[in-house]
Amino acid sequence: MSDAAQPTAAEVRAAAEAVKTALDRHLAAVERRSGEDDPAVYEAFNELAAAAEEYDELLYDRYDEVTPFEIPGSDSGVLPPYQGPEEANALSVLIRRDYAVAEPQRLLAQAQRVADLDAGTAGESPAASAAGSSVHAALGVLFGEFEPDEIASRHKEFGLEEGDSTLWVTAADEPAEPGEWLDAPFDQADPHRVVCRFDVSAVFDDEPDDDGIDVDADVHVRVDPDAVAVLEELDEVDDVDDADEVDDVDDDRSPLDADR
Repeated sequence: MSDAAQPTAAEVRAAAEAVKTALDRHLAAVERRSGEDDPAVYEAFNELAAAAEEYDELLYDRYDEVTPFEIPGSDSGVLPPYQGPEEANALSVLIRRDYAVAEPQRLLAQAQRVADLDAGTAGESPAASAAGSSVHAALGVLFGEFEPDEIASRHKEFGLEEGDSTLWVTAADEPAEPGEWLDAPFDQADPHRVVCRFDVSAVFDDEPDDDGIDVDADVHVRVDPDAVAVLEELDEVDDVDDADEVDDVDDDRSPLDADR
């Protein structure tokens, strides 16, 4: 960095004073907080984090020094204060699953097989002949044929590699009118209305839980402890069900797998 771009000593000092002020405000908000999700505490936390980050950057640019503090960002796993209705009359489930196209040729071949099977019952079509011509066409065929949950469970078969995924359950005041949000389906993904959230990522693979068992999901739920216990029990049941499904998978497969 050039000398002209470096912050002045006065700017670094002002940033340090801003950290002190933000620290005092954060402590005051914590001392006065009205509950676990007090928005004043959340706001003070963000102000302190921003002030500390600014000071750290200026300190480094001016003096080539860093602070010993590491303040978690908004992705630390803590839900922001809930601002939705106390009793939700409707809800939205928002799901994102990421995939990498790990084996394009497998993807193209599987899409072509699906299109050929459909063509065998409905007659030759342009879509059938183009299914294996590009990744875009193949994805359109596969996601048009299979439900997202089936794609998730059979992703390797389709040449895909799983990335991160997240599921948000958000509270709404009233059910949406038919077609109301289709033009912009994710614009109202408000984290302040999240009732519960389930994240799956490789970053959790090496994080042991309290029992020393590795986990691969991060669960954020706005419920009481008894409800959390129920969710944990349901998760154990899901694990057993998943094992049973593996045993039964050969009995419940589409014609796509007939000659595999």
